[in-house]
Formats: sequence, C-alpha cells, structure tokens
Amino acid sequence: MLDRIPDGEELTALVGKPLYDVWKKLCALIDEKYEMERLWNSGGKAWTYEYKYRRGGKTLCALYARESCVGFMIILGKDERLKFEANRESYSKEVQEKYDEAQTYHDGKWIMFEPVDTSLFHDFIRLLQIKRKPNRK
Repeated sequence: MLDRIPDGEELTALVGKPLYDVWKKLCALIDEKYEMERLWNSGGKAWTYEYKYRRGGKTLCALYARESCVGFMIILGKDERLKFEANRESYSKEVQEKYDEAQTYHDGKWIMFEPVDTSLFHDFIRLLQIKRKPNRK
C-alpha cells in the first residue's frame, strides 16, 4: 500500500496532461460499468503507481502510471482466453497484436496496453466483460 494517494496534480505532473485525461476517461468508463474496490499501490520496478480494480479478492484490471506513460493491464485466464480467441477478429489489430505478444503465466495471459488516446476503450470494455459482467446499468 502507498503512504499517500497521489492527487490529480501529481498524476498530471508525472504522466502529462494529455495522458492524465486518458487516465481519467478510462477510470470514468470502468466506474460507470463496475462497482469495485479501488486500491492504490506502488507500481513496482517498472511503474510509479498502480491503481487496481478488485472485487471479492479478484482483480478486474489495473492502471499504471510512470513518467510520460499510462498503462492498462488485464489478465485473461484460460477460459477467458478461449472466449477472446473465439472472437479475436472482432477486436482491433492493435489489441490482437498485444494479445499475441503478451506473456502467458500460470495464472493467465498478462496483457499490458499503453493507451495514448481513447481509441481502444471500446475493446478494453469488451475485454473486461469477458472477465466479469458489468454490475452497474
């Protein structure tokens, strides 16, 4: 856990205004569809901050921030990968490439996106829906 949660000013200084806007829009989109616990942590070696969406001990996704960069990670387990693969052609080329490049571990395929705009948000929401049905209308 973090000693102190970063505010908007700190995140803007870290990632820059355009990427902070992407961060805020992505959070708003997830918040609109999912009622989740939100946890701040340090981002480990590669990132400054981690902002995780969880419910019932299961992680839905996580956002990451470091200098001039924002990350969005989703981990797809075996059954979730089968669902993605059954419909992969309906996703953007970029999402398909990230999926193919992603490392597969014992607990699933860890797919990290570094969005610079909102163009992949539709696909992000579809990926989240594979993991969990939205629990907000």
